[in-house]
Amino acid sequence: MATPAPPTRQEPADWQHYELWNRVRDAIRALPDYFKTSTNIEGILGPDIFTLNSVLGATIEEQIVRTLNDLRPVWDPDKQYQTYAFVRQPQCFPDVVLRQKTNGQNILMGIELKGWYLLASEAEPSLRFYATPAVCNPWDLLVVVPWALSNVLAGSPIAYAPFIETARFCAQRRNYYWEYERKAKGDTGVILSTHTMPYPKKSDPISDRAVADAGGNFGRIARYGVMDAYVDEMMQTDLAGIPAAAWLEFFRKFARE
Repeated sequence: MATPAPPTRQEPADWQHYELWNRVRDAIRALPDYFKTSTNIEGILGPDIFTLNSVLGATIEEQIVRTLNDLRPVWDPDKQYQTYAFVRQPQCFPDVVLRQKTNGQNILMGIELKGWYLLASEAEPSLRFYATPAVCNPWDLLVVVPWALSNVLAGSPIAYAPFIETARFCAQRRNYYWEYERKAKGDTGVILSTHTMPYPKKSDPISDRAVADAGGNFGRIARYGVMDAYVDEMMQTDLAGIPAAAWLEFFRKFARE
């Protein structure tokens, strides 16, 4: 059997809210310039640097959503969506939705939003994305926002240029890579979820899963080619005059996680 062609990116150009979609992406790109937080970290020791991801991750994501709502003039300049706001819904997919405040069931679009601590030990976003392509609307996004402390070991979190891609493409690319591009000797099959409705409930079984995954790597989007160029670029981010990759190399020698 011939190998099928890999999935391709497709923009939802025929969606009635396509202009909103483009403006939301513009607002996400502008996040680093407007991101504000009252969080301030002092006294952390170098060997404990990698623990910041688990300590601050959820707080950073909550503050990103708040900033996105503050950027309403960017994504809603004509005030057509005044009754809508971005709302975080942890443990659901997607974990951020643009929802009507007067009718909580009316969702326009979703964002699977993850923070990425640039000095995390793996040197790449560790997010795992299991949602089956069918539960991703063509306009739903997967967004990763990198961050680091202003003075590396202290200060307030600073956001950097985000990664933005359609969630459906990421899900399709994940499955394609797992089935056809890995050099694996075992069964490379993927079992698709039978759930097909976007914006599922927490209890809905929406996850695809690998037939064989002894290493627990299925779902690691950063390892499937989607983010390679982006991750390489972000590892050169200047943190206090030194690239993030160089800081990582130094901290790994002394880390205790």
